Amino acid sequence: MKGDRILLVRRAQEPGKGYWTNPGGYIEQLESIDQTVIREVLEESGVHASVKSIVAVRDQPRSVHNVYIAFDMEYIGGEPIPDGVEVDQAGFFTLEEMKQMKVAEFTQWLIDVALKQRAEGLTADDNPVVPGNASVFFRA
Repeated sequence: MKGDRILLVRRAQEPGKGYWTNPGGYIEQLESIDQTVIREVLEESGVHASVKSIVAVRDQPRSVHNVYIAFDMEYIGGEPIPDGVEVDQAGFFTLEEMKQMKVAEFTQWLIDVALKQRAEGLTADDNPVVPGNASVFFRA
């Protein structure tokens, strides 16, 4: 979020072509999940942001099992610019503006989660009790 506006991108490819969604993508091998979301936001929208916490998880079992992890992020800088490949438009929008947009249902749910957070979410554990482990841990 930037003020009262939420960053959305419009998908230029399937799945979801033509729908407005939050930026996101797949984790690369040997990439931590927090670095993935920072990279994906930057690649798809040109916006620099940092991870604050994990605020939601969606488990979608099907032929290709997907697990979505949603982050609350802090806006650092940059103006929305679509990548021109996966995304053909990007911008910060108010809830009123979104009423006229084709916003994906899952993104509508994530916006509701973001606006109605009841807790701080799961934050990175900088001192896990497993020293020397290369994993990234998040905890309440």
